[in-house]
Amino acid sequence: MNATQEGFLQPAHGYRTWYRIVGADEAPGRWPLLVLHGGPGGTHDYLEPLEALAAGGRRVVFYDQLGNGRSDQPHDPRLWTVGLFLDELRAVRQALGLRRVHLFGHSWGGMLAMEYACTAPAGLRSLIVADAPGSMPHWLAEARRLRAALPSAVQATLLAHEQAGTTDEPAYQLAALEFYRRHFCRLQPWPACLERSMQHLLDRPQVFHTMNGPTDFHVVGTLRSWSILDRLSEINERPTLLISGQHDEATPAVVGAIQQALPGARWELFSESSHCPHLEEPARFLAVVEAFLASVERPPGAGACESAS
Repeated sequence: MNATQEGFLQPAHGYRTWYRIVGADEAPGRWPLLVLHGGPGGTHDYLEPLEALAAGGRRVVFYDQLGNGRSDQPHDPRLWTVGLFLDELRAVRQALGLRRVHLFGHSWGGMLAMEYACTAPAGLRSLIVADAPGSMPHWLAEARRLRAALPSAVQATLLAHEQAGTTDEPAYQLAALEFYRRHFCRLQPWPACLERSMQHLLDRPQVFHTMNGPTDFHVVGTLRSWSILDRLSEINERPTLLISGQHDEATPAVVGAIQQALPGARWELFSESSHCPHLEEPARFLAVVEAFLASVERPPGAGACESAS
């Protein structure tokens, strides 16, 4: 069983960030993996299967982003900006001494990871962007297409509550589940780790509502016009793995736009998955990620000194 360490950091804007490290240290030539969860306003819980990557001789580092989970939860909508979460990410790396690191981001975490990589941070060895958009307007266009395939009664319920501003009503949330069961996680029932993250978000929705909106497909928050596609050339030399599911709300068209902007990126499409291939096809997911990390750490023809530098 892998060693674990948990605690609190006080890295960003005076608030405490909770973290969890799985694994004691790195094997020679290996680097830790820093994990960014989705939301915005989610928690790390649903990404717990990534703990298994520590068996390959690396630490896997999780943290709950400010505003949810075990981290501090100030109730000030003005705080919830991309800039704050970039500050938190930088400070987590510094506080934990992650001088050389791989970065994994899922969904919103993938958006944050791309934003961070565009700042050319020292020591960032590779980037894994899972189930994330490069453009929120593109995401929304695809969400409208997916939503149009829902039963007509479900579509009518969603639209009626959105127009009335009553998206907090149980009827709206129940209708939204029809979308999520098709395009978020197709497992029935949902794994306990995913249920925990979703419950955290439902209990403390301020960050999600401020930056996103009431659902993944009705984005009316501050991220509604976000796009990074025109800036991705800035990270084109960084080893990058894109991951998505065939039934994902981050549709192949959405992820394909990222690969077009990053022609050197590798893209793995999981045919039996939606937005959570780490839960829906866990064995293949872990094998793909471990193989990518190993390829970055020990590229063909590299000597031992180079791979450990």
